[in-house]
Amino acid sequence: MSTPKSQSRRNFLKSTVTLVGASAVAGTAPALWTTAAAAQTLRIGFISPLTGALAGFGECNPHLIKLAQDALKAGIRLGDQTYAIEILMKDTQSDPNRAAELARQLITSDKVDLMLSCSAPETVNPVADACEAAGVPSVSTTVPWEAFYFGRGAKPGAPSPFKWTYHFAFGTAQFAQCYISKWNGAVKTNGKVGVLYPNDADGNAVRANLLPALVKAGFIVIDPGAYEDGTTDYSAQIARFKQENVEIINTFPLPPDFAVFWRQAAQQGLTKKIKIIETGKTGLFASQIQAMGALGLNMTAGAPWHPAFPYSSPLTGLSSKQLADGYESASGRQWTLQIGQTMALIDVGVAALKAAGNPASKEEVAKAISKLRLTTTMGELDWTKGPVPNCVSTPIIGIQWSKPKQSKFSVDAHVVDNACDRNVPIGAPLVSYSS
Repeated sequence: MSTPKSQSRRNFLKSTVTLVGASAVAGTAPALWTTAAAAQTLRIGFISPLTGALAGFGECNPHLIKLAQDALKAGIRLGDQTYAIEILMKDTQSDPNRAAELARQLITSDKVDLMLSCSAPETVNPVADACEAAGVPSVSTTVPWEAFYFGRGAKPGAPSPFKWTYHFAFGTAQFAQCYISKWNGAVKTNGKVGVLYPNDADGNAVRANLLPALVKAGFIVIDPGAYEDGTTDYSAQIARFKQENVEIINTFPLPPDFAVFWRQAAQQGLTKKIKIIETGKTGLFASQIQAMGALGLNMTAGAPWHPAFPYSSPLTGLSSKQLADGYESASGRQWTLQIGQTMALIDVGVAALKAAGNPASKEEVAKAISKLRLTTTMGELDWTKGPVPNCVSTPIIGIQWSKPKQSKFSVDAHVVDNACDRNVPIGAPLVSYSS
């Protein structure tokens, strides 16, 4: 739903209140509004998956958008001008085609000044492509930067083909640093790693960039080849892993695909031999671990954020732990690893508007992002450093899921490796999956 800029303030508030109420019933996110008296309203589009296979990534986003709304209720003041901020959130339903369509709607119908998107290439890449084509500044996160940059056509060593689209997230170097440190730690293995990577943007980026680093570090990689998203029979891969006597498994699947694979692995006797099951893209949310039952306990993952991160949101002033606790209190659900990334994304968007000489100029906003340096819940983000133009890399820390000693929730994740950011405290030592 959109609200034309020419609409009267009275009708605008009336229509927005109606939308918020309808959203609460339907379970979708509203277009949010501020009450700042301002000569101009700046519109931010926010696209993420709230339903479908990737819904876990978007679960916390409405709550964080509400925090941002509260922090921005007086608008932002630049010089002698006050700007109201309106955030319009859209649900991709985990469909990349819908993500592209929503981006085009926000650009052409809602006339957004800035686009934010997050959570997997299936969301971020089509949104970024739509923004690049239309000349709308965009910031995104929660996709390996290689999948965002090279997955959209950039070439190593060549000038960036992107003027409008910017990104911050982990890369395969951060996964490699985390994995190598963790796998050489307290749990002793034979060094054989079975990898299960799909034929998609994430899987292809990880295979091309992570595997050489693992081999260089001395691990023996068993790769049965790329599989298609939605595969329902992993018997061939499981048989290969058993034949090769792998003791570590690493995978970057869609969450439903991993559930199928790991249950089949248990049925066929593989899980009893595994000392480390290392997941990416799945295994990041308590709900996914709980759904696996006993098979989910002692799973490990490379996490982009944790409540233990010693960083705060500049917009809300809340620490990482306060954000996690606040989400649990407001929603009744457990904190998720997306909280820090989404909050940082909003912080970056607002900071970019403030840094632009004229926040209503798309050219100036894009230029401001390219020079932005900001400490967020993810730590410091600095677009002047790279690793490539348009992208900032962020750390990956090692987590492991277990039954908490004191918690109202049935599982919890604790930090077991901090090789990428020594400021993050270790919560417990890594233990073997099959112990």
